Amino acid sequence: MTDLGLETHVVDEDAYRRTVERFRERSIQLPTFAQLADPNSSISDGARSRLTGVDRNAPDPNNLWRVHWYNDHKGGTVSVPDYIELPTSLTGVEARILVALGNRFPMIGAHKVLAAYSCLAPRIVTGQFDPTTHRAIWPSTGNYARGGVAISRIMGCRGVAVLPEGMSQERFDWLDEWIAGPEDVIRTTGTESNVKEIYDACAVLRQDPQNVILNQFSEFGNHLGHYAVTGPALGHIVEHAAPGANAAAAFISASGSAGTLGAGDYLKDSGGTKIVAVEALECPTMLYNGYGEHNIQGIGDKHIPYIHNVTNTDAVVAISDRSTDHLGVLFNTEVGRRYLIDRRGVDADLVDMLGNMGFSSICNMLAAIKMAKHNNWGHEDIIVTVATDGYELYLSEHEKILARDFANGFGEVDAAEVFAEHLASVDTDHMRELGVEERNRIFNLGYYTWVEQQGVSVDDFDARRDQSFWDGLRPLTDTWDELITEFNGHTGTA
Repeated sequence: MTDLGLETHVVDEDAYRRTVERFRERSIQLPTFAQLADPNSSISDGARSRLTGVDRNAPDPNNLWRVHWYNDHKGGTVSVPDYIELPTSLTGVEARILVALGNRFPMIGAHKVLAAYSCLAPRIVTGQFDPTTHRAIWPSTGNYARGGVAISRIMGCRGVAVLPEGMSQERFDWLDEWIAGPEDVIRTTGTESNVKEIYDACAVLRQDPQNVILNQFSEFGNHLGHYAVTGPALGHIVEHAAPGANAAAAFISASGSAGTLGAGDYLKDSGGTKIVAVEALECPTMLYNGYGEHNIQGIGDKHIPYIHNVTNTDAVVAISDRSTDHLGVLFNTEVGRRYLIDRRGVDADLVDMLGNMGFSSICNMLAAIKMAKHNNWGHEDIIVTVATDGYELYLSEHEKILARDFANGFGEVDAAEVFAEHLASVDTDHMRELGVEERNRIFNLGYYTWVEQQGVSVDDFDARRDQSFWDGLRPLTDTWDELITEFNGHTGTA
């Protein structure tokens, strides 16, 4: 239970007492999951007033009240989460594809800061984590580690990022501004597909009892935070885009830690939405038991995350990083944008919004197009997905792609060829709807990581195969909310 962050009572009274004192001294108040799910009606006027004048990207405890989907890009709030609807002129399909914008989240410009909060807050209010003595270790392929460092700093504790050395330079530049010292960024070998190397580094760190590993791939707080907060936000987007619609036909999300897929579980529970997991074609673990390297940053591969509710997943789609690389260039160069407007008839305002989509976001878009074509979905069918982060995190990668693939410059002919290859020609290859046998095949792949390498018992591993296990997790956020409220009362910040 402790390793998975599922405690529902105070396990260390001394740690709890010291944490209360630390939070009282620094005037740190924790929002509940219910408040983050519905901030417009549930966050108090006092909490709102304290945000006035606070930079959304500053290490200020008040920014905990911005760890939700209802932010605008300047630090204010909106009545409906910011999203874009991709038009047929861009996608080639009649189905309505809605993309929630994750770069509206504070501090890191990515929704992984919600996952980090969802993992650390329950440990804070149950005495599992003592900010006066513990270090929070955040293993990740990028954004979660940054989110963890941000949450750690504003909660008055030390955060350590563990991530592959091959991630975008923008991630490391951000970390340099937030960490206590260079030793708090641990660069492991490889890139996206080298998750085991991250686990190996954490195994060494775990030998020090002052290090608490907050592994996004196995922390159920990650799954539950997205179930309780992201799921309702996406439901609100669907209601806004299509008043009276029963539900989205499908929810699409690339599987990094699989935390965001928890929002799909919420949408499926509330409206029968299909859950579609996406991975890189260059490393098709779920689809083909495959392996390899790729550049769709934000997706970890060659394993099945412990918190992925595999037996509730309806389809798997693979997307090539060649497509995400080249569409990133198309969407973020003047030549590419002008081509979309003048030659493809895409609305100029929509084109201006495409920079809100990073590599994994473009990956989600392409998977949505594949699903629409596979199912012959029309205008009455809605597909909802997320843009985890924006292209601003990949400008260094942008330059590498231009140098590698467009050495003579990216011109109008290149723009036309990229559109033709990666948007106009989207097919239904490399995707699979999952029946019982396929779900169990993918589920079983996780055995090698979690039982053989990470020491999970077979019984605990197998328990997740049944939906009753996941249903039993749902009340935890309500319990944690009660503990958060009680904790805030002890700190005097309520």
